[in-house]
Amino acid sequence: MAKRKRSRTATLERVPISDPPVRPGLVGPRRRVPREIERPPYARTGEPGAATSSAVRSSEEIEAMRRAGQMAAEVLLFAGKLVAPGVTTDSIDAEVHDEIVRRGAYPSPLNYRGYPKSVCTSINEVICHGIPDSRALADGDIVNIDVTVFLDGVHGDTSVTFEVGEVDDHSRLLVRETRAAMYLGIGAVRNGAAVNAIGRAIETHARAHRLGVVREFIGHGVGTEFHSGLQIPHYYERNHNTPLETGMTFTIEPMLTLGSPDLYLWDDQWTAVTADQRRSAQFEHTLLCHDDRAEILTRTPAGEGAAEVYAKE
Repeated sequence: MAKRKRSRTATLERVPISDPPVRPGLVGPRRRVPREIERPPYARTGEPGAATSSAVRSSEEIEAMRRAGQMAAEVLLFAGKLVAPGVTTDSIDAEVHDEIVRRGAYPSPLNYRGYPKSVCTSINEVICHGIPDSRALADGDIVNIDVTVFLDGVHGDTSVTFEVGEVDDHSRLLVRETRAAMYLGIGAVRNGAAVNAIGRAIETHARAHRLGVVREFIGHGVGTEFHSGLQIPHYYERNHNTPLETGMTFTIEPMLTLGSPDLYLWDDQWTAVTADQRRSAQFEHTLLCHDDRAEILTRTPAGEGAAEVYAKE
C-alpha cells in the first residue's frame, strides 16, 4: 500500500482539542525497591528538603553522572519499545521500574514529594507529571515518558514524547519542533553564557512555529540532588542572567503547546494539563557545561538517545 505523504508544515489555524480529553484512571500501589539498592535521602520520608548542593560538580560527581545519564538513556530506549495502542501507562511504569531496579538503581520520582510512581507518563494535553494509571494508550495519542535514575549518589534525568501509532499532522509538528527547540537550547550552552540564552533560543523557535511555551515548569540543576537551586527557564527574560559555568549540570526540558500554554492541576496536585485541552510535548536531556559547549549526559555509551532513535519526520 502506498504511504500517504504528510505535510511538513501543518497549519495551526484550526488546532483541534483532545477528544476525548484525558481523564484520571485507577492508580495502583507504590512499587517496591530491593533493600540493597542505594536510595536518595527523600526515599523514606518523601521530603527532599532545601537544595544545598553546589551548582558546579566535582570530577567524581561528573563521572558518576555520566554513568547515571547513560543508564537513564538506556532505560528510556527500553520504555519506548513498550509504547503501543492498548498498553496502559501503569504497565509501562511496572516494566520500567523493574528494569531500573534490575540494573541496581533507584527510580528517582518514586516518593519524591510523595509522587506515587516510578516514571511520569503525560498523554496528549497533559503537560508533565502525569501519574501512570489504568488508562490505555490509543492510536493517535502522544505520550511523554520521563525517566530519572539515582545511581552512585547522583541522578540522571531524561524524557521523550513518543507518537502512538498514526498521529495527526498538528501533533507530528508539535513533537518534531519541541525536539528541535530542546537542541537549540542545548546549542546555547557554554561557559559564561547567560541562562536566558537558552530560553531565547527555545522561545524564538517556538514562536516561529506558533507554539506556546509553558512557563510554570522549567529546567533545573541536577546532580546529588534531584532538583538543585539552579533554574533554567525555557523562555526569555532579561533578568534571567545567571552565568553558566564549566562543570554545571542541569536539565533542558522545554514543554511546548499547540494552543495556549496556560494550565491547571488535577486534584492529585501533580498532573498539569493545558487549560484549552490542546496538546503539549516535552523533550529533556541532562547536560554538563563545558568551556565551549554542552555535553549531553543522557545518551548511551554508543551515543544514542531515544529522542533520535524514535524520531519521525
